[in-house]
Amino acid sequence: MDIQKVNSSLKDKSPQEIVAWAIQQAKKPVVTTNFRPYESAILHLTTQIAPALDVVWCDTGYNTSATYRHAKELIEKLNLNIHIYVPQQSVGYRNVVLGIPEVDTPEHKTFSDQVKLEPFQRAMKIHAPDFWFTNLRKGQTAFRDGIDIVSKGKDGILKVSPFYNYSDEELDEYLEKHQLPNEKKYYDPTKVLENRECGIHN
Repeated sequence: MDIQKVNSSLKDKSPQEIVAWAIQQAKKPVVTTNFRPYESAILHLTTQIAPALDVVWCDTGYNTSATYRHAKELIEKLNLNIHIYVPQQSVGYRNVVLGIPEVDTPEHKTFSDQVKLEPFQRAMKIHAPDFWFTNLRKGQTAFRDGIDIVSKGKDGILKVSPFYNYSDEELDEYLEKHQLPNEKKYYDPTKVLENRECGIHN
C-alpha cells in the first residue's frame, strides 16, 4: 500500500469516511484507548461504524478516579467490546520497590516499560491487528506533526487517525453533537508533560 497516495486520497474525507475506508480494508482492526480527553470521540466514531470492534485499554493502574468513572460510563454508553490489559506488577508492590521515578532517569524507563509498554505489547501480540485506530492529532507532539491520517509503524501495522486534522474546538463540537462526555482530569505518569511521547507511538 502506497501510504502517500492513501493520505492524498483521504485528506478531504470526513472522519466517518476515513473509518469506513479502513474497516473495508482491514482484516483485524482494533482501536486503543486510555480514556484521556476526547477519547470518547474516536470510540464513538469507530464503534458506530464497526460495533464489534475490539477496544484495547492498557490500564496503568494510576488513572484518576474521574478517569475510571469516565471509562465505566463510556464502556456502558457505547457498549464497547473492551479488552483490558494491566501491568504484571501491582501498584502497591511497585510503589514500594520503585515508586514513580523522575522523568529521564533509567528508573523511569523501567517504570514506563512496566506500566505501559509491556501491557501494550502483550495486547498487540494477542490481537495481532493489521489496522489500528488512534486519536493522534497534528499539533500534539513534534513526532505526531510528522505523521498523517494513515501511517505505518515499525511493526507494519497501519495506524489510522481519523481526527488527525481536527482542533480541540472541532472535537468539542463532535462531542456536543453526539452528547458524549469528556474527561479533563486525566493523568499519565509515564509522560507527565503533554508534549512528551511515552513510547507506544514513536
